[in-house]
Amino acid sequence: LPQSCPEFGYRGTYVPLLSSFGAGQQVIKPLLCKHNVVYDLLTLASYYTIMEVSVMDKLKSYIISGILFVLILGSLSHFFYEWSDHNFIIGLFSPVNESVWEHMKLVFFPMLLYSFIAIPKLKGTYPCAASAWLSGILAGTLLIPVIFYTYTTILGYNLLVLDIGTFILCVILAFYLAYRLTLSCSVEKYTGLLYIAAALFAVSFMIFSYYPLPLGL
Repeated sequence: LPQSCPEFGYRGTYVPLLSSFGAGQQVIKPLLCKHNVVYDLLTLASYYTIMEVSVMDKLKSYIISGILFVLILGSLSHFFYEWSDHNFIIGLFSPVNESVWEHMKLVFFPMLLYSFIAIPKLKGTYPCAASAWLSGILAGTLLIPVIFYTYTTILGYNLLVLDIGTFILCVILAFYLAYRLTLSCSVEKYTGLLYIAAALFAVSFMIFSYYPLPLGL
């Protein structure tokens, strides 16, 4: 219930203390009451700091879980087409051969799937989550050929360990970019274009897996 503050002619309200302050369900005196100004301000500042940290931890937990999810699902999806006895539908979303183009699916579709789970959970707190995660998906996917052709040009050949390292690095960079852009909202104005780009990539993967262009990619 409200309590008067006669010294200031102020009628304040109780503010619950967090249990982490060791006060359980106790309450503090009204804000601006005599002898309590500093204490109340510090309490409120601490409360909002903890709330902010809690929100940040939620985003970080989705990022870390997403990295693990994509690394595991992406690694397994490398074998899905073979395990399914060359199933046509599976081949739309999983690599059907050892080309670099097909290996770009290892980042694109697992991260896209995870974003369907994460974005609705984050959208309320982070309104720029969709544009940020789409940017991460596209960047991580495009980094696959960039890094692969860069290191093979330098070495003159490819190594399995470096191919695996490329995949891991691209996943981590994709989620790092998604994390930074979720906080900055710097690409929010391009959300429409990002949706179109992601849709074009998805359709292209499905079409060119079975009708590849003569590009040697």
